[in-house]
Amino acid sequence: MRTAFLFPGQGSQSLGMMGDFDAPAIAETFAEASEALGFDLWRLCQEGPVEELNRTENTQPAMLAADIATWRAWRALGGEAPEALAGHSLGEYAALVAADALDFADAVRLVRRRGQLMQQAVPAGEGAMAAIIGLDDTVLEDLCGNGAANRVVSCANYNAPGQVVIAGHADAVERVCEAAREAGARRALPLPVSVPSHCVLMRGAATALAQDLADLDLRPPAIPVWHNADVASHDAPAEIRDALARQLWQPVHWTRTVETLVGNGIERFVECGPGKVLAGLNRRISRPSAITALDGPDALDSLKSEWKSA
Repeated sequence: MRTAFLFPGQGSQSLGMMGDFDAPAIAETFAEASEALGFDLWRLCQEGPVEELNRTENTQPAMLAADIATWRAWRALGGEAPEALAGHSLGEYAALVAADALDFADAVRLVRRRGQLMQQAVPAGEGAMAAIIGLDDTVLEDLCGNGAANRVVSCANYNAPGQVVIAGHADAVERVCEAAREAGARRALPLPVSVPSHCVLMRGAATALAQDLADLDLRPPAIPVWHNADVASHDAPAEIRDALARQLWQPVHWTRTVETLVGNGIERFVECGPGKVLAGLNRRISRPSAITALDGPDALDSLKSEWKSA
């Protein structure tokens, strides 16, 4: 069964995450991340305070470490490599580490810097994001265009059919939420974030990130990595750098990514990291696909047994 591993991003973190794993790979991965950052990342994930864990500059390295710890635990069990990799937003960096295109310590430092740049790009309280449930993409795109009123608001995450996140200036996001409710959306839910990711308000941060990416040691991936910004896989480091920079201010095309992987013969999706957010989205995108979430040690063992018997 042709398989893709998928790495979750910001929003899947929780206090105590990874605490039920006892595999050596977990401790080793968080120790390596802590050394790269200069503080105890595992302690932050286990003890908090939760407000510190949820700060963008801390959440990003924490989620990257959790994703890669899960990946390393799978491989240490003798788990086979998949045919493809992808990550949702921040998770794209984990995918590149898993593909041996990017060193883990470099990635940890880079995503912390990414989080800092994102937070600095828009003053606290000026940006917002909201999840819109139950509207066609084109209807929501029109609502964003009509509701901008010389401000910024646009579709930021195409997560699943009928489930799209918008981002931009807080007042414009609020207007589009109200318009979405009037247009028949089942829900228009403001998200508890202050950074409006994946919209043009992040373009300055993306320019600064591109400078950091220019100095980054990148290699051609050993496993194809499908990128959010253009729904394509790249071998050339220059193309990967460009995709990572554009990802910061352009939409995450998750629905298209999963559909493209299915079109390329992928039959099974494995979420590699905390939670089951991507598994839930993928069930809405591709119901016939086999979907597994490696959200605990039992799930690792179960997938290993299933893989051997397939």
